[in-house]
Amino acid sequence: MKLKVFKNDGSESGENEYDIPVFEDSKGLQALKEVIVAQAANARQGSANTKTRGEVRGGGKKPWRQKGTGRARVGSNRSPLWIGGGIVFGPKPRDYSKKINKKVRQLAYNRALYERANDGSLVVVEALDIAPAKTKVASSIVRGIAPEGNVLVVDKEFSETALQALRNLRGIVLEEASVVSVTDLSDFEKIIVTSQAMEVLLGRSKGGSK
Repeated sequence: MKLKVFKNDGSESGENEYDIPVFEDSKGLQALKEVIVAQAANARQGSANTKTRGEVRGGGKKPWRQKGTGRARVGSNRSPLWIGGGIVFGPKPRDYSKKINKKVRQLAYNRALYERANDGSLVVVEALDIAPAKTKVASSIVRGIAPEGNVLVVDKEFSETALQALRNLRGIVLEEASVVSVTDLSDFEKIIVTSQAMEVLLGRSKGGSK
């Protein structure tokens, strides 16, 4: 599959052929959905915690006698009906994580990579040699390739100068190729990948480390 290639300064260089897995019809779309849902679930802390009426401090004494007051009978001021009372069916700490097997994760990754390459959202830049290491210079390069929208910039390993220049850009997220997730590939409007990072992504598409 052919991808657009840009020079270090952000100008277009041409197109190169890359060995990206090709899909037909809807193969892999269900796997893609499952993995994105699982990654979102796995990111949840699951630490929300509320107290039932049995866990709220106090409420041991009956507020008033059972009969003769003209008021409704009540046994505790920690009833869920009272302010300061317990919570009915409130959240408790739980594990939201979902397990996805290796073959499904691999299929979802390959499908996500194909989708972004197929719709033109994935482009390659020869390298991220930003000199001088200034945000203004980095912005002109990145926005020359992707004028608007949220952009994911992927490198095999970011140099210190590239980090200094890129990390303060609004709408720009930096990620190393070895840890780019299916969600990363799906969320951003544009994905800029260096040549070295592209080799890593293609290696992962063939079953390398994910």
